[in-house]
Amino acid sequence: MIDDGAIVFSFYMLAGGSLLCALMVAFVRNLIHAVLFLALTFVGVAGVYIVLSADFVAVVQVLIYAGAVGVLMTFAIMLTPASDRMNSETLFQVPAALLGLMVAGIAVFVAYDTNWDLSNSEGLRTTARLLGEAFLKPYVVAFEVASVLLVTAMIGAIILSREEDAGDA
Repeated sequence: MIDDGAIVFSFYMLAGGSLLCALMVAFVRNLIHAVLFLALTFVGVAGVYIVLSADFVAVVQVLIYAGAVGVLMTFAIMLTPASDRMNSETLFQVPAALLGLMVAGIAVFVAYDTNWDLSNSEGLRTTARLLGEAFLKPYVVAFEVASVLLVTAMIGAIILSREEDAGDA
């Protein structure tokens, strides 16, 4: 069994690293560096999920966000002209900073106002098994509707991205 102090230390290190990488996404001037910091943020969040015993969510975080979204954003940036890759000044920097400070203030207030004592709780056994049972028993209709919606969106994206042939008109 891992010591509780080590788990708490790991949580704070991963959370702090994720926050630092997220801030670097906003502050670096090169878009390629921003995407790399974004991928590191996603991996750090997956580490936080592992510390919190949410193994399935951590794997999904790495596969979908760090993998797929990171690669997609990298390809999008690589297809843009080199002159457009540098972040330019914008009028929204001050409102965005104020909004970020407001969100941070609310998060700090909620963190201090919440009762975090979980010593009498049962805890999570295995996340994947519990999620599977939830998807296939009480939430099966919502799960199937979401599946049909995602397949429909994927088919629509394929149809919209097809090149028009000269004979298809």
